[in-house]
Amino acid sequence: MNKILVAILILFGLNFGFSQDIFGKWKTIDDETGEEKSIVNIYEENGKVYGKIVEILNPSRKNALCDKCEDENKNKPILGMKIIDGLEKDDDVYEGGTILNPSNGKIYKCRLKLGEEPGTLQVRGYVAFFYKTQYWQKVK
Repeated sequence: MNKILVAILILFGLNFGFSQDIFGKWKTIDDETGEEKSIVNIYEENGKVYGKIVEILNPSRKNALCDKCEDENKNKPILGMKIIDGLEKDDDVYEGGTILNPSNGKIYKCRLKLGEEPGTLQVRGYVAFFYKTQYWQKVK
């Protein structure tokens, strides 16, 4: 009986050890059109969180340039571009950095948080009090 109880507790404990985090590949979903746009790889480097576009899903946009960007990304390929920059973990959210929208070239303050539904990531971009939220889907 004790062996069974110990085995159940170990399995129960292992289940918590594999809880979801924000790292890995996420499919971006346009909040207005519902269009699947790209795959972003979110990773940690030197204690900060970054995200880079690793795939563009629309074949006609695969070679698109960030023609609306006004910084060092001006006219650079969107594929391979770092769009999430310098977030830090604060409890269950990641914030304190920025996100670039290559569609309009604008940079926003950013907050990432796991969504209520498994396999979703809440991505929020801010300008002052105003914000927009997208829900990205985990790529398996």
